[in-house]
Amino acid sequence: MTETANTPDELTSRLTHPRRPRSSRYDARWAIENQMGPHALWLLEWLAPTLGLDQLRPGARVLDLGCGRAMTSVFLAREYGVQVTAADLWVKPDENAVRIAEAGVADHVLPVHAEAHALPFGEGGFDAIVSVDAYQYFGTDDLYLPTLTRLLKPGGRIGVVVPALREEPTGTEPPEHLKPWWEPDFWCFHSPGWWRRHWTRSGAVEVEAADWQPHGWRDWLLWCEVVAEESTDDFHVRMAGRCAEMLRADQGRALGFVRVVGRRP
Repeated sequence: MTETANTPDELTSRLTHPRRPRSSRYDARWAIENQMGPHALWLLEWLAPTLGLDQLRPGARVLDLGCGRAMTSVFLAREYGVQVTAADLWVKPDENAVRIAEAGVADHVLPVHAEAHALPFGEGGFDAIVSVDAYQYFGTDDLYLPTLTRLLKPGGRIGVVVPALREEPTGTEPPEHLKPWWEPDFWCFHSPGWWRRHWTRSGAVEVEAADWQPHGWRDWLLWCEVVAEESTDDFHVRMAGRCAEMLRADQGRALGFVRVVGRRP
């Protein structure tokens, strides 16, 4: 276990993001305790304008796919007044239900246990689908997007943010400077162009965006450094520290985030 390195005010100051005003209102300690990777609220706030979340009517139905510990689901309910189905495979619904109730949005967020290839929902039931730092684990399958977007109403949008590579590697080897940290799972990281082509050729959506986050690696590095210093979970301290080493070595040459948005015709 680690001892925290920052006072509450210092921690809040470090994580007050000038381009993420909504996320910055959320308790920094809460975000650290419930994180499962990159700062999910920062990524969701980057996605929101392109996905058109502000345009959804109050009470619109949103599927938060791969919601983790439901931070993004709480954010969607609080910030946009929507009804959220918080679906995750790894985190039990009972655990998320406690967090959701403590956040005061139990009447807006329903936690469910679901595997991405066996979603127990009817066709056309959602106004939007959101997935933050999860879609890369199942959405690279050529057959997946048409199956998922059947859950959208006609005209509904799907938006995802995923860890990504600036350019597709050639051959079978990772970028040379990333080899000390490379894991087989990283092969699900792809470039903006790859994601645009992947979604376009599926025929399931009209692709409205597939873009690289400017300086996303800097946000990712800052978050990893804070988690490594502040988390009370040894596993997360180790993982965040290793990720920070990798991002410092990369300096934005290869790693970052891609935002992809599509609309069901």
